[in-house]
Amino acid sequence: MLEMELYSDVIKLISDIRHSKLHNSYDIAIHTEKLIEKLISEGKWNSAEDLMTLIKLRITRFANALPQEATSVNIMRHILKIIRDEYDSGFKNKGEGQQSAHHLGSTTMDDCEDYSKVLPSLKSSLLDNLAEYKVELESSADNIAAQALEHIHANEIILTVGKSSTVEKFLKYAAKSRKFQVVVVEAAPRFLGHLMASNLAKNNIETTVIPDSAVFAMMSRVNKVIIGTHTVLANGGLRAESGVHMVALAAKHYSIPVRI
Repeated sequence: MLEMELYSDVIKLISDIRHSKLHNSYDIAIHTEKLIEKLISEGKWNSAEDLMTLIKLRITRFANALPQEATSVNIMRHILKIIRDEYDSGFKNKGEGQQSAHHLGSTTMDDCEDYSKVLPSLKSSLLDNLAEYKVELESSADNIAAQALEHIHANEIILTVGKSSTVEKFLKYAAKSRKFQVVVVEAAPRFLGHLMASNLAKNNIETTVIPDSAVFAMMSRVNKVIIGTHTVLANGGLRAESGVHMVALAAKHYSIPVRI
């Protein structure tokens, strides 16, 4: 029971993801940021070390429960970096810089540095940084969409798979000034491609839905493939809708450029 109370926030996040209340990376990222923001503002901690321990415990709990879900873990790791930077910056402003040249080159900074000193301004600095970080997350899709005209040209045929909010916004932005066609793969078994096609059609984009089995036959007529992804891995791989690998192989066969 004590453990449930201690991790109630991350347990709820895990439950929401498992029950598909949160299913895209944007929603997961925003909810994770809010979780850590609440932990910083209302949690019981005195030093950066205490706070980092609380976050690391949540990272471990989350990674054990959902090992394939990298978005939330990466958000929390990024916030750990923000905490370290703000802690070091706070003491440097006091003339108590801690990092040596050796520590700057170390990959295990948490083990080398002492984060147990109390820094009164840390909480307010972190909340300010998280507010900026939240704005970056919220505007990320708009920033990507703003590049649409560099990739989509008039009279092209674009193929996409399933439904991606980022790709949808990307295509709608391009449609403001260019005419093109979109072929949407329905992406069984969830068939979210139908919803994607409906949303694009409402924006006066000429849209065609095809079954997964027709991808290879259609690919030779396509100018470009644009797909959304849930996670990009360090080795260049990605996690995306079911069927994306098949689409990538077909695009490779016909030498069709793929944009992620």
